[in-house]
Amino acid sequence: MNDYAVLWDWLSFGVRWTHVITAIAWIGSSFYFVALDLGLRQRPGLPKGAFGEEWQVHGGGFYHIQKYLVAPEQMPEHLTWFKWESYATWMSGFALLAIVYYAGADLFLIDRNVLDVSAPVAILISLACLAGGWLVYDLLCRWLIGKADTGLMIVLYVILVFMAWGLTHLFTGRAAFLHLGAITATIMSANVFMVIIPNQKIVVADLIAGRKPDPKYGKIAKQRSLHNNYLTLPVLFLMLSNHYPLAFGTEFNWIIASLVFMMGVLIRHYFNTRHAGKGNPTWTWLATAVLFVIIIWLSTVPKVLTDEPKISSAEQALVASTHFPAARDTVLSRCSMCHAAEPVYEGIHQAPKGVKLDTDEAIASHGREIYLQAGRSHAMPPGNVTEITPQERQLLVTWFEDAGKKTQQ
Repeated sequence: MNDYAVLWDWLSFGVRWTHVITAIAWIGSSFYFVALDLGLRQRPGLPKGAFGEEWQVHGGGFYHIQKYLVAPEQMPEHLTWFKWESYATWMSGFALLAIVYYAGADLFLIDRNVLDVSAPVAILISLACLAGGWLVYDLLCRWLIGKADTGLMIVLYVILVFMAWGLTHLFTGRAAFLHLGAITATIMSANVFMVIIPNQKIVVADLIAGRKPDPKYGKIAKQRSLHNNYLTLPVLFLMLSNHYPLAFGTEFNWIIASLVFMMGVLIRHYFNTRHAGKGNPTWTWLATAVLFVIIIWLSTVPKVLTDEPKISSAEQALVASTHFPAARDTVLSRCSMCHAAEPVYEGIHQAPKGVKLDTDEAIASHGREIYLQAGRSHAMPPGNVTEITPQERQLLVTWFEDAGKKTQQ
């Protein structure tokens, strides 16, 4: 069990690193092309079929870029496709979801006080949410309302609010935020894979065959690309939210998630308007600041628990271990001065990352993290400020591994 936990944690790190790198590439290219598109200028003498052009300077050189709304009269010999950034981001993100939330379903995915289901059922619900989110979104875009951009965005936002509320009634708060981000990211990547790239391939095929491409394919692709642009910032917040329990671990977490989407849209609206040369809507920053203050206020409202906490069989094994009393004493003496409902360590006002280690159930639920952070590594306590000894670290290792062996028997 010890080697498995360590290797699995390193696998998680490697996949997470890949996910971040590919996401940077995808977001960077997305932001660049939207800004480029909005900044295009028209002038007399442009080549036939060219919609606009842009001159840019970077890296000591000048770039002259021209855009064709449909396609040039002749297909160039070299054509660069921007798609693998999106595909690799989604695939690495799904792999990370499986490694962290599916493999660790009892700890990270399931909150038995919210919905008491088995790990396989919780995973099936997760997969259904990812697929269902895309299907609903795609149907709305293809429906009549898809031709009305403003009406479509309002309907989509209402659905996002409903999903935010619904997910908090299926999973842990942390997993609910992550899934809202994953559903949105799935929509974005599917837009590329299912709509944008296929439409562009149709245009290319028509040109090669000597046919005049239908401009509708470009319009549809542009609409989906614009959706992706506005959804990017909320997705980034939701993917990073697992580090901020004040966002996901509060009573009104679903409202916080809904407001984050509004903040992301406002920020992108500011930059898109500036890039298009249509003004300087500084009011968007004031509105975003107001929403952020509301989020801060909502995060201070305590979450009310109506039922007694339930613990999994693995957590029960950790509590039942003969080494638990000694491990508990170590955690209480070396960790709980910070990781408690009311921390006593100077300068700490709330438990870091919302992790509280002041009860038997809490210590057991975070057993794997204690094992990795304070047992197998010296990550905790930071700088070993509480002077945990090597013997105490070994005790935490023995406790976790002993409980794991008994669980497997």
